[in-house]
Amino acid sequence: MAERIEQEEIFSQVLRAGRRTYFFDVRATKAGDYYLTVTESKKFTHDDGSYHYQKHKIYLYKEDFADFTEMLHKATDYIINEKGEEVISERHQKDYKKEEAVSEGTSAGSFTDLSFEDI
Repeated sequence: MAERIEQEEIFSQVLRAGRRTYFFDVRATKAGDYYLTVTESKKFTHDDGSYHYQKHKIYLYKEDFADFTEMLHKATDYIINEKGEEVISERHQKDYKKEEAVSEGTSAGSFTDLSFEDI
């Protein structure tokens, strides 16, 4: 089994958000340039009380920073403009009630026939 050597962290920040933790780590390439890793770590608890973490990591290099930042701003601005800053979810609100997707004569489990001409 090949040994994986993690690059030394140059700068690091941690954002704790409920069961998720986000790590923002600046690392150095072999050539001495810097890049960013963003890691999401999510804690899962088993019925017996034991737990494990699931991690997802992305690597961002300097040549992608401007485009990534622009896309992130566009996406977050869109969400705030469409839904506001209030958090709406079952997890955050005890009295949250999911709207039923039921309309006249159809239920959420039924399908409607469509043809491409309808679209």
